[in-house]
Amino acid sequence: MDLFFASRTRVQQPSAVFDGLGAEAVRRLDYRALPDGLPLIVDAGLRPVEPACTWFRHLAYVGRDPEGTLRPYAYIVLRLLEFLAERGRELGTATESDLVAYRRSRTELQDQPVGGAAWDREASVINTLFAWLVEQGFRRASPLRMGNRNPLSSRTSRDMDIRHLGLDQYRFFRDVGLGGQRLDGTVDRRFRGWAPHRNRAAADLALTSGMRLQEWSTVLLPELAIGGRRAGEPAEFTLQACAKYKKRRTAYVPADALSSVDTFVLLERPEIVAPMTRILGRRRHELLVVSEVDYARGRLRGQWQGRSREFAWSAMGPRLRRLTVHEGPGGLEPLAVFVGHGSTLLTGSSWDRIRHLAWDRMTAVRDDPRAPMLPAKRYRFHDLRHTFALRLLDFLMRRAVAREAVTRGGASVADHIAFNPLLIVGRRLGHSSPAVTYEYLRYLEEPMHYVDAAFAEWSAADGDSYADIALRSMGMEVEHAAAR
Repeated sequence: MDLFFASRTRVQQPSAVFDGLGAEAVRRLDYRALPDGLPLIVDAGLRPVEPACTWFRHLAYVGRDPEGTLRPYAYIVLRLLEFLAERGRELGTATESDLVAYRRSRTELQDQPVGGAAWDREASVINTLFAWLVEQGFRRASPLRMGNRNPLSSRTSRDMDIRHLGLDQYRFFRDVGLGGQRLDGTVDRRFRGWAPHRNRAAADLALTSGMRLQEWSTVLLPELAIGGRRAGEPAEFTLQACAKYKKRRTAYVPADALSSVDTFVLLERPEIVAPMTRILGRRRHELLVVSEVDYARGRLRGQWQGRSREFAWSAMGPRLRRLTVHEGPGGLEPLAVFVGHGSTLLTGSSWDRIRHLAWDRMTAVRDDPRAPMLPAKRYRFHDLRHTFALRLLDFLMRRAVAREAVTRGGASVADHIAFNPLLIVGRRLGHSSPAVTYEYLRYLEEPMHYVDAAFAEWSAADGDSYADIALRSMGMEVEHAAAR
């Protein structure tokens, strides 16, 4: 079996393979409303493997993102189909033992078994697929006997993996890891990283806005009002198509973060985009070439696929943003803020390579007394979002306490709702439920700091055993409870 993805651009390229059939292929894709990126699994005879392909089409019709959702789903289904084929099975005849055997092959027997979190995501896709097969009549019943437990579950219990940085850790990550500086603040001439101003600007934007990687990495120049904003002004724009679950919310970027982005746009970005102009000029027929930007309405107009089009920024997904360009001084230039060598827009995997190199650079000097403590696991850009949430939540809770002291408990219910720190942070982050934001409360204080302090006061050198320390701690807790 092979996996392909629909692409209007590729079938329209001059090639003897398609022999002028590209226009007809595009017409049929448009007639069926099939998006670019739609997965297609075919057998040895290049026939679609059903009902998997019909399921992908169903997911596309209900609005699942081809790049962020359907692509990873396709690889999961392809692996499952190949495993079932080796056992002489298919989706319509698979049994519970087949699926349990597949779980074991993925989590125990393969050369690099997947972890519990990765497998649970894969199992969720498989469960969704079989539920749909039953709903649509492709199967009479699911092969899985759910009962109290799902047989595909890894049975591992996990909390949210909330990791955050202190101020010294963030500066170390941004300036030394991403920016190529030494610990004393001077520039390291041996730094082999590329575009340090871009990397530092991305970190500042991610930290101070709380946006996810797919949100801040795909931001466009007009959204940050680059070139149309006075110095010292913040920026606000609407997120939706690039947001998780496409949940609409307003992104706010403070002026300090924008000054970091402005520095990159002024100093480094022209050198990055200059070599692209000739390549983009040859690809003009497949690009969205913007001719007019309407800042007041948050929309842009241009030529795409041979006709004039208009889009709201918030409705433009990552794939379209990657194809969006404008006429610059030297020719066509990407409209995305963060671009890389030979690419109109840096992908998530490119940003992963950047942070991996940053981590290697930081760990190389971690024994220096001037370096802050590093965690066991390398930093993720998502940790900056967690840091934003915790710092904002801590500030708002302190402010709420001060406000409560002023009003002396006389605030109305509406005031409590309007100024509720959890609700404010949840809205700012685009959380689907207040319960998700509530998880952050456990991280406002570092409990290990209290443990360190307790053991510093009651060390074994003073004659206390670890059992004595535990008993005394329990006694203090009982006394504290009684006092309350």
